[in-house]
Amino acid sequence: MSDAFTSGKDETQENFPVGSRLIAAEYRPVVMAYYRFARAADDIGDAQAPAAERLARLDAMEAGLAAGAAGSPAADLPPVAVTLGRMMAERRLDLANASELLIAFRRDIGQSRYADWDDLLSYCRHSAMPVGRFMLDVHGEAAALVPASDALCAALQIINHLQDCHKDWHELDRVYLPADALAAAGLTADALAVQPPPAALADAVRRLATRCRPLLDAAAGFAPAIIAPGLAYEVAVIHALAVDLVARLERAPFAASRHHGKMAAFAIAARAGAALSWRRNAIRTISPPETRRP
Repeated sequence: MSDAFTSGKDETQENFPVGSRLIAAEYRPVVMAYYRFARAADDIGDAQAPAAERLARLDAMEAGLAAGAAGSPAADLPPVAVTLGRMMAERRLDLANASELLIAFRRDIGQSRYADWDDLLSYCRHSAMPVGRFMLDVHGEAAALVPASDALCAALQIINHLQDCHKDWHELDRVYLPADALAAAGLTADALAVQPPPAALADAVRRLATRCRPLLDAAAGFAPAIIAPGLAYEVAVIHALAVDLVARLERAPFAASRHHGKMAAFAIAARAGAALSWRRNAIRTISPPETRRP
């Protein structure tokens, strides 16, 4: 999974902001409940336990969501799932944006290699895109923003896979680098065992990073189109961080600099926030008041 759902981190240690203070206080409880649900389910998928046991536990998470949403007895079901189901039902949020994450966690248990870019994007459809859709739903934003959200979330997921390709292989025996991209470089997944990483592997990662650029281009107008100010600024920051990370991966795929330091991340976030603030102020001077989705 992406760094946003990788066990061993909390919400203060992510590549990208999770439920930050930019999100309005009224939305933070359900956002953090969603985060905790995703974290717990990811831990199940990554656990050192038989596949059948992990799948049964993920089934219990899905049952907990449904029970919480329906207000049914749920004494034997995971509280983190029951709580999220109840909170989403109270807010009339689409439960699919939580349950679809479980499809990706189940896929992680049964699939450890990806054939091509389309195969990887199909994984992102369930591992990443529901997160953006959930945030739009929470804020009552327009459905027309979903394609941009999907593009941004897929890019974030793939960026994290590229940054952590050695870790995913070493700790989980998962290779999210598409097999056809490795083959085009004359490699197989076994190249991840070679230290230092071969130049051909670095070139393959660079090319995959470059393939994230059209996704980020498709999301370029996403933040300015969001009505909720806090969410708009968070998306603007995330998009700017992602664009910078792609450039870092293209320059040096395996260097420590492929991750942001705190000062670099702060500087990028400040510039992105200032640019969005200027744009929103300019739009307000020439446009009629906006309205959210009914």
